[in-house]
Amino acid sequence: MKKWVLLLFGLSLLSLFVGVHDLSPRELWERDRDAWEIFLISRLPRLVSIIIAGASVSICGLIMQQLSQNKFVSPTTAGTMDWARLGLLVSMILFASAAPIVKAAVAVLFAFVGTLLFMTVLDRVKYKDSVFIPLVGLMFGNIVGSVTTFLAYKYDLIQSLSAWLQGDFSVMMQGRYEMLYISVPLMVVAYAYANRFTIAGMGEEMATNLGLRYRSIVYTGLIIVAIISSIEVLTVGSLPFLGLIIPNIVSMYYGDHLRKVLPVTALAGALFVLVCDLLGRIVIYPYEIPIGLTVGVIGSGIFLYLLIRRTKQYV
Repeated sequence: MKKWVLLLFGLSLLSLFVGVHDLSPRELWERDRDAWEIFLISRLPRLVSIIIAGASVSICGLIMQQLSQNKFVSPTTAGTMDWARLGLLVSMILFASAAPIVKAAVAVLFAFVGTLLFMTVLDRVKYKDSVFIPLVGLMFGNIVGSVTTFLAYKYDLIQSLSAWLQGDFSVMMQGRYEMLYISVPLMVVAYAYANRFTIAGMGEEMATNLGLRYRSIVYTGLIIVAIISSIEVLTVGSLPFLGLIIPNIVSMYYGDHLRKVLPVTALAGALFVLVCDLLGRIVIYPYEIPIGLTVGVIGSGIFLYLLIRRTKQYV
């Protein structure tokens, strides 16, 4: 844990000075005005966005996997991100001049309803294979995504939709990322409810017998997931596989107790996104690969490896 914190700190410092525009600690020390403007307007907001987005989305995946009792469930495979995008598009159509917080509220409502619908379907499906359930979520997500694309073409909003489909930290500047701060208290709430989420993950009957208000705890978890997912889509865009692979990697080494693994999951998520962002800035320098692409490629490779490794353990 301490090594991870030190590694995150070191990579964070590196991230502040990697980019198209040359920036060095010496320029900051000498109080160069242009250097400080770049640092405060672009580099620091980008770093803060990376850490918050990586940590919060990973925690969302952890909560969903616990409540659904399925390691393959995440905001991506449950359709949460797709519902959030549909909500954002509807808000732009109906409330074009509304403040970003209003659009985020509509997206949260859509994401919550969509995720609740997925959980309801999950409860009623008799064949609860670990791979089959996420396929149901992906199927619903694709249907919602098709509706969103249709509406985007109809109302000439396809460019806005494209921005939400591909995660990108290059646009994270002062005045554009601050909404991500809403995720911070939600992560604190998730930690406070960690033990309850762990009990709820044992199933409704067991949780009720232990005196837990199962439905209210599930709704609390889904609201946290819906708000964080909607804010992340609105500000950063989609980060595929993040909420899927990080909780799985952490649970392999630290177990499934949420209060124990939640801080580790947040740290690992932030570290993973930071590494992917640095790679995206370095590989084809001075150009940049969008974070959604690097997270998707590296994340899919890691998850494939985990699947193969887990299969070999049971052979």
